[in-house]
Amino acid sequence: MVLTHFIGGRPVAAGPGFPVHDPVTGLVVRHVHEADPEVADRAVRAAREAARDWAAMPVGERAGWMRRLAEGIEERFDDLVAAEIADTGNPLDQTRTLDVPRGIANFRAFAEMAAQRPEEAFHLSGTLSYTVRRPLGVVAVIVPWNLPFLLMTWKLAPALVCGNTVVVKPSEHTPGSAAVFAEICAGAGLPPGVVNIVFGHGSAGQLLVEHPDVDAVTFTGSTRTAAAIMRTAAQRVKPISFELGGKNAGLVFEDCDLDRAVEGTVRSAFTNGGQVCLCTERMYVQRPIFEEFCARLAARAQEVEPQPMISAAHRDKVLSYYALARSEGAKVLAGGGVPVFGDHRDGGYYVEPTVVAGLSEWSRFNREEIFGPVCHVAPFDSEAEALDLANSSEYGLAATVWTTSLDRAHRVAQRLEAGQVWVNTWDVRDLRAPFGGVKLSGIGREGGTRSLDFYSEPTTITIKLEQPDA
Repeated sequence: MVLTHFIGGRPVAAGPGFPVHDPVTGLVVRHVHEADPEVADRAVRAAREAARDWAAMPVGERAGWMRRLAEGIEERFDDLVAAEIADTGNPLDQTRTLDVPRGIANFRAFAEMAAQRPEEAFHLSGTLSYTVRRPLGVVAVIVPWNLPFLLMTWKLAPALVCGNTVVVKPSEHTPGSAAVFAEICAGAGLPPGVVNIVFGHGSAGQLLVEHPDVDAVTFTGSTRTAAAIMRTAAQRVKPISFELGGKNAGLVFEDCDLDRAVEGTVRSAFTNGGQVCLCTERMYVQRPIFEEFCARLAARAQEVEPQPMISAAHRDKVLSYYALARSEGAKVLAGGGVPVFGDHRDGGYYVEPTVVAGLSEWSRFNREEIFGPVCHVAPFDSEAEALDLANSSEYGLAATVWTTSLDRAHRVAQRLEAGQVWVNTWDVRDLRAPFGGVKLSGIGREGGTRSLDFYSEPTTITIKLEQPDA
């Protein structure tokens, strides 16, 4: 199977091909065309040509298109599930209950929010000022590999309903669901050029960022890549929205429900093989329950079904951190190696879910994002110490707090330097709530009206009201 670009409502076979591997087996599952400068320019021009009519369409009509796309996703549900699993190796249950359903929810939720959103009006000294919102224009949407369909639709739905046209660049590791979505757009009769999809490696994304007719960039991925995008976007002062990496902390207080805290940490550390930006890599546990928590978490880690890393290179990166932990003097409580299955999975990109302890807070292992199924556990004595430890990172995407004290829950959560804090739970998301990170974990917020704010900008119109004759 060879995947082609989707430009101006049609498939475009151009550029050299490259293989995509199944993380479960290591075998090639498809080939994909790589976008070159001509392909990228063609996609941007198609988006620009469609932009005026799409922006002029009443928001209620654009919301109707979002609902049609949601229906199209429902009709192609099984195809999308198959594409996601082939590219990511994600579990079937997660893909069917979270990844693809969230795509449907994204289109429907933002359709309703945009259609019902009021504008503002101000009266002052014989004048009336009111705002109207206009789209940014052509938006480059650069999508990561860990939850490709969910995160693509999280950006597409608000961008489109606000009146922008888009050029999407999926990760080179996970192009399959984007290709199915292109077919959904064509089948729904979406106006040509409103959605364009080009495939390729980081160089293809860079072509979009550099293009003078791209008006804004939204990106989810690594902090290093975001810095490169920011340098390029700054030359034309393009709006950017970044949701980046994390070295997320979890705080476990001695008054917690220990069963819930252990099980919650199993989820937050090992879900999707730790390949979720929200996963917890640093756990801090109050000293009276530290030993019991470590023993129970290590035992549960050995029961977790390993999930594949996205690629051989990423597997090797995670394993290099396991080796680094040992060289820095860590005590490995569970895992730390490569599982052996005795079947087709032995050709895949697996590592063991791993728990370590005993490292300095300033070790490389505890400072750098690993993005694998691993966490370091350390003790603390006081609430103030726990906050200092959690906030010592250069990252600030998410955090978890485990306590039965309502006062402590509010007090600690408000002092954590993170864009999202969960108390006695993890990864519960409301699409209306703002989402994003602080420090090296991102710039800006998306979700709810914050997404609508980013993908459109207000124009203020002021009219002098003439006074009637006496």
